[in-house]
Amino acid sequence: MNKNKLVFLVLGFLFLLIMLFISWDIATRTTFPGSKGNLKERIAPSSDTSLPEE
Repeated sequence: MNKNKLVFLVLGFLFLLIMLFISWDIATRTTFPGSKGNLKERIAPSSDTSLPEE
């Protein structure tokens, strides 16, 4: 295996590890939207969010 191919493989492997770490980090900080229950605020907006009457 020549030197250029080895450098390419090492850099590719490091890039893959960094991308996997970033993906894992984002996945642990967020939740799936469907996992939350239907909150009262999402079903029917409260009167505070309605448009003011003129």
